[in-house]
Amino acid sequence: MSAPTAEQLAERRRRAVDALPGLGANGLLVTTLVNVRYLTGFTGSNGAFVLAADGTGTFLTDGRYRHQATDEVPGLDHVITRDLLGEAAERMTGEWACETHTLSVDTHTRLTDAGVATVPAERMVEGLREVKDYGEIDTLRRACQISVEALRGLLAGPLAGRTEIEVARDLESRMLDLGAEAIAFETILASGPNSAIPHHSPTDRLLQTGDLVKADFGARVDGYHADCTRTVVLGPADDWQREIHAAVQASQAAGVDALREDAAVAASDEAARQVLDDAGWLEYFTTGLGHGVGLQIHEDPFISHRHAGRLASRTTLTMEPGIYVPGRGGVRIEDTVLVTEPSTGGAPEVLTMMTTDLLEIA
Repeated sequence: MSAPTAEQLAERRRRAVDALPGLGANGLLVTTLVNVRYLTGFTGSNGAFVLAADGTGTFLTDGRYRHQATDEVPGLDHVITRDLLGEAAERMTGEWACETHTLSVDTHTRLTDAGVATVPAERMVEGLREVKDYGEIDTLRRACQISVEALRGLLAGPLAGRTEIEVARDLESRMLDLGAEAIAFETILASGPNSAIPHHSPTDRLLQTGDLVKADFGARVDGYHADCTRTVVLGPADDWQREIHAAVQASQAAGVDALREDAAVAASDEAARQVLDDAGWLEYFTTGLGHGVGLQIHEDPFISHRHAGRLASRTTLTMEPGIYVPGRGGVRIEDTVLVTEPSTGGAPEVLTMMTTDLLEIA
């Protein structure tokens, strides 16, 4: 999938129109670029979208993107202007839903001064984006496949004696060579005691025999992000390394198994944490458990015991428990997972297909 089809984009907009009555709005103003992309197909850096309750829509951008908009944004009126907000306001009468969670105070003031009455959109488009269409799923599968192929190549070695930065750049280069358009996020490559730092930035530290080595990485394909983490040991593993890795592996498996259609989002959090608690390591799990992934590396839904919602099929999330022992080392295992439809059996599908067993690498 290089781009969504006109039919797929129209279906996304139809779903947005169907959600408007719940907001009591005459239409929706979309100014968050990733949401503009989702509803229109536009990938440039300056755009807005006005969607009326009757389903008519207007896409706005500036002259730099005139031809790009022609190629990427089918089925909508185009307005080329330097004053996106002013032109949008002219098309907004009555109460309009706006993305107040990302809208600046100055932008909101301009809309108010133009006579536009606004109501919060309440992350409506982010909610729509939780459920992927089949084209999005195919693209995510490709991004995940590239990611794990790159890691397999990297782990063929050698790794010892190389710096964290060197190894991280090697992994990124492999993803690009395999067809990624970019890396999904800054690669975390952490060795030895640095592996106990959840979001460690690679340094000049040399990887050494006996190190836990944690790689958190992903490829981006056609705007869609993969997210994967594996932790290996250089050389034979010590007992404590085996113990924490086994606890994380069991926790991750329990969390993944709970990612099923109509299951409570909080249930996966409870399942994964309970395993770590039973093993006596819960106090060393200091990060979030997982999050949605798609056009953004972190998107709705976020897995938490406070999440009151339930999972829908065709949602893609990460599951990433970890144990981080300060000064010694840490283990994280993370996969990108698809919540499947009952017609396929209902079991979660791991998109980053690679063993979660502890690997001892030369």
